[in-house]
Amino acid sequence: MAQAEIVCMGEPMIEFNQTGREGQYLRGHGGDTSNCAIAAARAGASAGMFTGVGRDEFGDSLMQLWTENGVDAAQVIRSAEAHTGVYFVHHGEAGHSFSYLRAGSAASRIAPADVPRDYICSARILHASGISLAISATACDAVFEAMAMAREAGVLVSFDTNLRLRLWPLARARAMIEAAVAMTDIALPGLEDAEQLLGLSDPDRIADHCLRLGARVVALTLGSKGCLVATPDERRLVAGLPVQAVDATGAGDTFDGNFLAEYLRIGDPFAAARFANAAAALATQGHGAVAPMPRRREVEAFLAQAAA
Repeated sequence: MAQAEIVCMGEPMIEFNQTGREGQYLRGHGGDTSNCAIAAARAGASAGMFTGVGRDEFGDSLMQLWTENGVDAAQVIRSAEAHTGVYFVHHGEAGHSFSYLRAGSAASRIAPADVPRDYICSARILHASGISLAISATACDAVFEAMAMAREAGVLVSFDTNLRLRLWPLARARAMIEAAVAMTDIALPGLEDAEQLLGLSDPDRIADHCLRLGARVVALTLGSKGCLVATPDERRLVAGLPVQAVDATGAGDTFDGNFLAEYLRIGDPFAAARFANAAAALATQGHGAVAPMPRRREVEAFLAQAAA
């Protein structure tokens, strides 16, 4: 069995991103945990996906994407009965918004019995998100099953809150995400998510909450301001790097993948956050989730330039 250091679990999707012309969309790929896996692989880590896609052209496209980016997809389930999820990105004065065609998708039909125990338990990190939990009840159960397997095997669990209230009501999201963070070693919340989930806006209080639940490392993303990184012993605000942003789609996922890859490589969450901030900034300079994601050499060059 092929093995990956970072195994990502969730729903991959086909993306149609609105361009400057009315009615024109650029086709690409998305899905938060798939984006994370690709970002990690471009940062030099060994990454893999566990999910479901349809036996359709969109599923073929995702399988090809993972192959091209060095992401192991050997454990991806191909379904003849369910389709691959699709979403549209619209751009306006208030930023970008999303429309989804994902109900009943192959990824949403994943169940606990489908989770590949050996694959999960041989990884170093299992990564999932609030979206991984939200797409269906069986998918939610499968994520918790995978997390339990990982913890039993000594595999680190990483979790991004990634709140999408179109997928589930806030009360259920609060309960399930809180339970997931309690099983998490590396918590990757966003400030906007935490404000809705916890009713907290102070970054230190949000970090304290995640640490009390049991996280060893918290990297709370603060948009262009960077992130607050906290451990039980230390915390620092790691500043963002200024760029001329074009499209923020996938920037958070780029942060996640680069943070996990660099944390595995050097074991320093503060340096990993600096690297991930740089990667996320670069990812905002093009359209779409995947295409603008930088590779390690580009991130290193950007950091060197910023330090000069």
